[in-house]
Amino acid sequence: MKHYSYEEWLQYVKDEMSDQNREQLETHLYTCDQCLELYLQAMAENETSLPILSNQSSFTDLVMAEVSNMVPDTVRNLNTVSMVPLVPDTQHVEQKASKKKSWYQQAGFHYLLAAAATLLLTFSGAFQSLATYAKSIETPIQVQEKKPSVTEGVINKTFAWMDSLEKKEANKK
Repeated sequence: MKHYSYEEWLQYVKDEMSDQNREQLETHLYTCDQCLELYLQAMAENETSLPILSNQSSFTDLVMAEVSNMVPDTVRNLNTVSMVPLVPDTQHVEQKASKKKSWYQQAGFHYLLAAAATLLLTFSGAFQSLATYAKSIETPIQVQEKKPSVTEGVINKTFAWMDSLEKKEANKK
């Protein structure tokens, strides 16, 4: 893997290289942590030369609104951030915000639907049958009778042998 020098990353940050080289450096950033550190250092050094955002508080909201307006193919083919305009149309964003969602897209409707489904399953006994089924799985079914251990078998045979000896001695007397 070829790593790029700090000077090359400075040229990238200052936009002093060809588009083909820019694309190579951008794709390399996705796979190389070492070069990402160099890129971040170059960005920090040239931070004062970067443009200052006016209205920083709503910048993220405006960018996200523009991204949501993009066609999905455009988003998939998006290689650089340069396709997103820095100053989106605020009038369009305000119009979209003023549109009201339909009743079935509201969060309250989804909560009511979940509550109704829970009550239906509770009163129909579905949860009870699930609990019974889970309990039956937890406890193993004992099909075979309990076999005595080897030690118990030896002890039982010894006692039986001793009892038979006592009977023989009692019959002799």
